[in-house]
Amino acid sequence: MHYTRDNMAGLLRSHDINPTHQRIEIAHALFSRHEHLSADQVMAIVNTRHSETSKATVYNTLKLFLEKGLVREVIVDPSKVFFDPNTTPHHHIYEIDSGKLSDIDAEHIQISGLPPLPPDMVTEGIDLIVRVRRKA
Repeated sequence: MHYTRDNMAGLLRSHDINPTHQRIEIAHALFSRHEHLSADQVMAIVNTRHSETSKATVYNTLKLFLEKGLVREVIVDPSKVFFDPNTTPHHHIYEIDSGKLSDIDAEHIQISGLPPLPPDMVTEGIDLIVRVRRKA
């Protein structure tokens, strides 16, 4: 799907999110680029058009998007959190040197040997991050 500001309101409504002007701009920043963005990157993109968007608004909106299942949170390490508009099952490659995060199709990964779960638990999902760096 090609994401524009015009169709962001429908996307937000489909996830029970009231489409305010700032939420539309934040959603457009995430979905129009097909990239994994940090909250600070989202804020920088949004503020190139509308400098009145505060850091608190961006963080609160991203948290709302996360709670409503519109985006996934990818925690590469405690200081690097990305928001991923692709919510289908997939994994990631994180390039340590560049900070780039890329998708790996779930079909290309096989995971075996999971530990037994407690009787009252089921697997919700598995998030794999392959960290790579350039050879010295």
